[in-house]
Amino acid sequence: MRDPSGRLLQLLSLLQTPREWPGVELADRLGVTPRTIRRDVDRLRELGYPVHATQGNVGGYRLTAGAAMPPLLLDDDEAIAIAIGLRTAATAAVTGIEETSLRALAKLEQVLPVRLRHRVTALSDAAVVLPPRDGPAADADTLAAFAAACATHEKVRFAYTKAHGEMTRRLVEPRQLVASGHLWYLVAYDEDRAAWRSFRVDRISEVHRTGVRVPGRELPGGVDTRTWVTRAMPSRDIRARLLLHVPIEQAVENVPAWQGTLEPVDRRSCRLHTHPDSAQYLAYRITLLTVDYTLLDPPELAEHLRSIAGRAGRAIRAFTDTSQA
Repeated sequence: MRDPSGRLLQLLSLLQTPREWPGVELADRLGVTPRTIRRDVDRLRELGYPVHATQGNVGGYRLTAGAAMPPLLLDDDEAIAIAIGLRTAATAAVTGIEETSLRALAKLEQVLPVRLRHRVTALSDAAVVLPPRDGPAADADTLAAFAAACATHEKVRFAYTKAHGEMTRRLVEPRQLVASGHLWYLVAYDEDRAAWRSFRVDRISEVHRTGVRVPGRELPGGVDTRTWVTRAMPSRDIRARLLLHVPIEQAVENVPAWQGTLEPVDRRSCRLHTHPDSAQYLAYRITLLTVDYTLLDPPELAEHLRSIAGRAGRAIRAFTDTSQA
């Protein structure tokens, strides 16, 4: 790349990815020599960008935290993803980010090109996000800290409160964050127990990033994170099986993917296997179905559905009595 200014912007965009960039790889990406990369890095430092360099076989360049946040360079898909995420943040199971998200969205939309602003607005107008239920919520700062640690394979210490209230101290190697229903989980290798664990993020406190980086570990059995979390989901989170009284072709059009997976039974019905969640919230999700269904299992879900139906019935009776008075 002959244009020095354009090359600096592209170099800055690459360095904003949370990883180490070997000088040779950066040189190949930009079509220049490693010596040119070193000069460009020095130029970025002169402009106030805190570029850190490490030596050795695994060394390279990365952008570190500085006194001020440098301008972000986003491609079209990244900008749209951030804008949509900010629009829906107020309804997510994350505490303390509603007002902040709206302020950030206002700043982002102010600088979005018109073509992107129209795409974001169209999708936002067409989509409806259900409000969150009352219950545990993850802390935004905690999620951000773990997201960064997952990207850089950095060890993290934290305090963890178990379901019965006991607090323990953990030293882990974070792998990935997983959202399941209204809960967030951290998948990590627990060094003290020499085993993989999933931790509910709303029960994590006193997070401390150690600065120690290690090679990334693979989950046992070669499975992906989503599959591992599903298999290791705590027993308090349950799945449901429902018989839907419509053909699977009709169910596909009326049952959103976040409800679960479908399988055919016969020409007039199909089964829905829901994603795991707490019994109370799972019952609430099932009542959003727009097709007739029969609960197959688990039995404990019937009481929650009966309670919802009872409240709805009492509301209708109260309305009927008032209208006839």
